[in-house]
Amino acid sequence: MRIALTLSLLLALPAQAQIATDAVTPEGATGTATEARAPVEAENWMITAANPLAVEAGARVLREGGTAADAMVAVQTVLGLVEPQSSGLGGGAFLVWYDAATGELTTLDGRETAPMAATPKLFLKDDGTPMEFFDAVVGGLSVGTPGTPMLLEEAHRRWGRTAWSTLFDDAIGLAEDGFAVSPRLAALVAEDADKLSVSDATAAYFLPDGQAIAEGSTLKNAAYAETLRKLARDGTDAFYSGEVAEGIVATVRGAAQPGVLTLDDLTAYDVVEREAVCAPYREAEVCGMGPPSSGALTVGQILGLIEPYDIGAMGPDSAEAWRIIGDASRLAFADRGRYMADSDYVPVPVSGLLDPAYLAERADLLSGDDSLPEVSAGTPPWDHAMLLSDDRSIELPSTSHISIVDADGNALSMTTTIENGFGSRLLAPGGFLLNNELTDFSFETHEDGRPVANRVEPGKRPRSSMAPTIVMRDDKPVLVVGSPGGSRIIGYVAKTIIAHMDWDMDVQAAIALPNMVNRFGTFDLEEGTSAADMAGALQQLGFETEVRDLTSGLHVIALGETLTGGADPRREGVAIGE
Repeated sequence: MRIALTLSLLLALPAQAQIATDAVTPEGATGTATEARAPVEAENWMITAANPLAVEAGARVLREGGTAADAMVAVQTVLGLVEPQSSGLGGGAFLVWYDAATGELTTLDGRETAPMAATPKLFLKDDGTPMEFFDAVVGGLSVGTPGTPMLLEEAHRRWGRTAWSTLFDDAIGLAEDGFAVSPRLAALVAEDADKLSVSDATAAYFLPDGQAIAEGSTLKNAAYAETLRKLARDGTDAFYSGEVAEGIVATVRGAAQPGVLTLDDLTAYDVVEREAVCAPYREAEVCGMGPPSSGALTVGQILGLIEPYDIGAMGPDSAEAWRIIGDASRLAFADRGRYMADSDYVPVPVSGLLDPAYLAERADLLSGDDSLPEVSAGTPPWDHAMLLSDDRSIELPSTSHISIVDADGNALSMTTTIENGFGSRLLAPGGFLLNNELTDFSFETHEDGRPVANRVEPGKRPRSSMAPTIVMRDDKPVLVVGSPGGSRIIGYVAKTIIAHMDWDMDVQAAIALPNMVNRFGTFDLEEGTSAADMAGALQQLGFETEVRDLTSGLHVIALGETLTGGADPRREGVAIGE
C-alpha cells in the first residue's frame, strides 16, 4: 500500500502505512502549498478524497472486496463528520460512474431542489431589489431539499455489493468516540465564528463556551451517530420522513431568517439519472454531469476552444498558452451565464454548445496576440428560439470531491457539497449542517424583460459548477478528476486535464500546478506560487490580474498499466491504493 498525505495528519493513518513522498503541511483555510509530490501507484484499487480518516474508511471497504459505490458511502459519511463545512447529509452531489462490466457511463443527479413554496422572488426585498448575498445565505431561506442521502442509497442499490448497514461503521465510531479536529476545520471555524453564532445549536457544536474548536481537540457528535444508525437500519426513509425530516423542517422554518421547506418537499425528493455530457479532446472524450451542472459543458467548451492551438508545445510557463486558456474560459463562461440551468425547467442547447462548427467559430476569436477586449455569449445551434438574459449569481467556494477506482475496474467521480462553507450555518437536530444551495440561483428573475434561465422556481435544481469528470479513451476510463472551489471548479478541472494530457504531467504534478483562472475578465493567479510571477506578462497581453488564494481540492486517479493517484497539497486529502 502507498499513501500520499500531509505530514500533520500522519497519525490519522495506520501504523503500517508507507509514505510515498515528502509531505506538504496544510496551511489552514487558505493553503497555497503546491510542491509536487510523487503520485501514489497501485495495482488493484485507488481512492483519493479530502480527509485521511474518510479515505481510510473507504479503503477498508475496498480491501474487503467492496465496490467503488460501497466505498463512496463510507467516505461521504465520514467526510460529513470530519469536514462538515464542505459536504454532508444536508447537501447534494453529482456522481459519474463507469461500469467495467457493461462499459456504460452513468451520471446521477443528487442536487438539492427548491421547495415547492419557493418563488422567483425568493431573494428579492420588499422594494424589488436583490438581497445581499450573505443576508440570504445565513438562515433557513437558502435551504434546499437535501439530495446526498438518497444519492448514496441509489448508487449502492445499483452498484454496491457490501451490506448497506456496515458502510456506516467508521463514521458512527468516529462520531461517538470523537475525532481530532484538523488544522483546516479549526481555521475555518475561527474565521466564520460570527456567522456560526446565528444558531444556538450550531454555536454549541462549533463554538463551545464561546470559543472556536481548537486544532487537535477531540470533537464528538452523538446526534450524527444516531442519524447514521437510522440510515443503516432503515435506509433513507429514515431521513426523508420521521424524526430526522421533522427536525430539518423545524430548523429551517424556525430560523431567524425562516425558510419555506416542508415535509412534503422531503418526501417528494428523488435522484435523477441524466445523460452524460461528453466533449472530444485530443482523441479522448471528457465526460461529466449535464444540466443542472454547468461543469461538463463549460469544461468541454474550454477544451474544445483551445484544441486548435498547440498548447502542448507552448508549455505550462507560457503566457501565450494561458492567454488562450484564459480567453477560452471567458467565452465558455459567457455561454454558461446565458444558457445553462436546470434542463427540466429551461431548454438548454447542450449539443449546440459543444457543436464542433460552433466551437471552431468561437475559437477563431482566440487567434490574435492580445486578450479579448470584451466577451459575450455566442449563438449556438438550437432547435428552437428562446430569448434569455445573462445570470450574475454568486457561487462561493466550498464543496469536496471523491475519486475511486475499485478492483473490478469500476470508476467513480463524485463532487459533493453544502454550497458555501458551513452552508446555511444551521445544524439540524440530526447532527449535520444544512445547505444554502438556493443561493446558487439568480437572485434576479429578469433583465430588460428577458427571463434569467437560472432563476428560482418551485422544485427546480440550482445551476452548479461542480464538474465530476471521467476522461475516456477507446471506451475505457483514463482519468478520474474533480475539485471543490465554487465556480472556479471549472478552471481547476480544465487545468488538470490540460496539464496531464498536453503537458505530460503525472496526476500529482498536474494537481500541484499553480492555479490560474479567468472567468469574467480578471485573471486570478495563485498567491505564493510561480503563477503570481506571470502577472506582468499577462498584463502586457491586456489582462487585469489579481493575486489571491486559489484553494482547489483536486483528487485525481489516472488509469493505465497501473493506477496512479494524487491529492491536492492545498488541503488535507490523501490517496491510498493497493
